[in-house]
Amino acid sequence: MMSSKPLRVASLGMGWWSDVLADAVGRTDKIEIAACFTRSEDKRAAFARKYGCEPAGSYEEILADDSIEAVINTTPNHVHRETTEAAAAAGKHVFLDKPIAHTVTDGMALTRACAEAGVVLAIGYQRRRENHFRWIRNQIDAGEFGRLVQAECNISRDREGQFELGHWRYQSDAMPGGVMLQIGIHYTDVLTYIMGPIVAVSGRTAQLVLPGDNPDVANLILEHESGAISNLTASYASASEYYLMNIYGKTATAYYTLFDGLRVLYRGEKEPQAVACEKNDTIKEELEEFADAVRGGAPPEMEGDAAASSLAVIRAGVRSAREGRRVEVSEILNDENE
Repeated sequence: MMSSKPLRVASLGMGWWSDVLADAVGRTDKIEIAACFTRSEDKRAAFARKYGCEPAGSYEEILADDSIEAVINTTPNHVHRETTEAAAAAGKHVFLDKPIAHTVTDGMALTRACAEAGVVLAIGYQRRRENHFRWIRNQIDAGEFGRLVQAECNISRDREGQFELGHWRYQSDAMPGGVMLQIGIHYTDVLTYIMGPIVAVSGRTAQLVLPGDNPDVANLILEHESGAISNLTASYASASEYYLMNIYGKTATAYYTLFDGLRVLYRGEKEPQAVACEKNDTIKEELEEFADAVRGGAPPEMEGDAAASSLAVIRAGVRSAREGRRVEVSEILNDENE
């Protein structure tokens, strides 16, 4: 029987996403934030006031506190390995926001560290949990779509002026792939969840609006293990936020957009029918799943190995765009420099 005692966690990294996760913690009784740390004293003091936790003087202080069971890690990608390995060595479970790490090699290493330490590692991929995507997957499993043949999707946001000029998200050494890695990875993950594993990528990118040296527009052609082909466009340079996902099967097609919701069109019918999908609290769900796993429940849906493979798809897209060729995901997984 799982304990009903709330999981005591520390928040590490005080960016805007740390607040999103902390807000979700406030919507569940399975987790409580006991402490927080970031290098900026002002940021950690503000976070502590907002969420009623203790501002730690250092990360080492958190790791030495036996009352803290887990870390919610939203640090920049390039320190995910260092901070997660330190948590594992201290016996702390880790909820780590995507991507798992800066490189696939780092992702695999921190996954091993958590496994060897016997701590739970969960990676935040909330998009796949959205009820419209769950509905599509369930219908596919029930045989309603027939053979899957193709998908097309878009994930776009306006990020002009959203971060200071020197922010790590604008730098290719801190966030290789730019928009592909930061938001495109959500929909490559959804496509993997719905359409099956991705085995090869052909990518093109452009830098049109944002400063720095990272692409803010990307297009990926994704080849699935099943033979199906998907197309993904991702943008930080658009006028507004927008999401689109169309899944084409031999006997049914699903159409989803941010503003129109989900519709389905079955073969032989002339008009798609709306599918009512209640909006679910995906971030709360993934955090509760993490807490349950720590307490002895089922493992998290997105563990380290799956997250490393997800990152490999994006790294294949980065290499494809850079070298102008089709790149197999296995090439990235087998490259110790990736």
